[in-house]
Amino acid sequence: MEPARLKLYAYLDARDHQRTYLAIMRLFTSTLLADLSAGEVAGALAGAEREGRVDPGESRIENVINRLRQLVEWGNLVQGRREVVASSIAEFQHGSVRYQVSKLAVRVQRDVDELLRVPEGAREVSRELLPAVERGLGQLGRTLAEALSGDARRPREVLAEQVTTLFLQHAELAATVRDFYAYLGQVVTRHHLAPEEISGFRNLLVEYIQMVVEDVLRHTPAIADELARLGAARSGLLALLGSADLGERVERARGRSAEDWQELTDWFVDRPGRPSQVTALREATARAIGSLLASVKRATSGGGLLPGRRAELLKLAAWFDEGPAARGHRLYAAAFGLHPSRHVSPAPEHDRDDERTPWRDGPVVDVPVSVRSRADRGGRGRASRILDDPMTEQSLLAEAREADERRAASVAELAAAAPRLDTATLSGGALGVLCELLTLAMAQRDTAADPGSATDPVRGLRVTVSPARGQVTRIRSAAGTLTLHDSTLVLD
Repeated sequence: MEPARLKLYAYLDARDHQRTYLAIMRLFTSTLLADLSAGEVAGALAGAEREGRVDPGESRIENVINRLRQLVEWGNLVQGRREVVASSIAEFQHGSVRYQVSKLAVRVQRDVDELLRVPEGAREVSRELLPAVERGLGQLGRTLAEALSGDARRPREVLAEQVTTLFLQHAELAATVRDFYAYLGQVVTRHHLAPEEISGFRNLLVEYIQMVVEDVLRHTPAIADELARLGAARSGLLALLGSADLGERVERARGRSAEDWQELTDWFVDRPGRPSQVTALREATARAIGSLLASVKRATSGGGLLPGRRAELLKLAAWFDEGPAARGHRLYAAAFGLHPSRHVSPAPEHDRDDERTPWRDGPVVDVPVSVRSRADRGGRGRASRILDDPMTEQSLLAEAREADERRAASVAELAAAAPRLDTATLSGGALGVLCELLTLAMAQRDTAADPGSATDPVRGLRVTVSPARGQVTRIRSAAGTLTLHDSTLVLD
């Protein structure tokens, strides 16, 4: 099921016609119960084509049909039919086949549009939802007691409303916390920060995060107490919320299962071996403040062997941005030494099949800190602690045992074939061992007229090679034939 669902994202990374696929999916998700034919989609794409939002020619009916069929194959659209009044077979074919968007494809496109609208900066944490969650749990407890004491319909409706509101509030709170700390993570890992950036991040960390953590720690005990009280009556709550029979294939709202309530509880309350998200938030804040202090120390200490290269790199980037393309190529070659075919270093491996991708559009290379600040690759600091990895150790030992067993078998095969070496056919492994010993034996000779010998240090097999004018020695193997001219070979 997972590979089929992941294909729903294929149109976002399509090498060709990506803008057309995106325009089609936005068309289908812009209205409820969209039911469109290829002709209607082509008409909508014609307007997008005039505005430059899709490539020219994409609104032609044959191209639109191909794009719709591809989206059907990926699972984003589903086909249907409807009776139409048509004046020709072509009009009937184009109008009778209808397309609807699938449920999961709607979610994919909704997330894509939301992602494209998100700014690059930090997202504000919805701190005001913490007291709302606390109040909602208290109201929910009182409503649940009323619903369990009587058979009135109204308390059950209010109960469902309060549960849905509670989980929506918590979902928004958790999403804003995750987004904020994700932005924070990409900031605090930067090695060089400008003075104005340090000042801004200081206010962000020291002042704003302090308020967030204080609010979370202030409301968490009360929320934990309310969740503990609701936990005792959770079975009754789920029975009341699950009274309607909606079928097994219906995706129910949050808060209608025990797993939803356990997830909500785990966000605020620690469990043995599983810290809560509140604990993780407190630890992440401490790490972020420590990283900021380290950045401030680097910026104000003035230490180091050489000054940082940030200003030079920014100046070089400005030259690239302001100059023409020809000048950019010359700058790139002069700054980084990456000339065309005259460059003597090996060419880097391509990470994708399209070798025509310009370097500016290619993957970003992570430059080590020592290169960024000191322009050298020398290692600094203490050596890393060697970690005890018993699984890797056992795997390496097993590989060494297998290699030793293969060599022992090859040496035994050579020893058995020694009396009939001229007629025997060796395996590839045995020939490899023979060539290894033969190389050592020939290296032992002072001159080409002297004999030489080498012995396997573990199993004692000795190879002796002696000069013999006019003698040809051939050793056959599964990998080929080894021919020695003017030499004899003896195994003992």
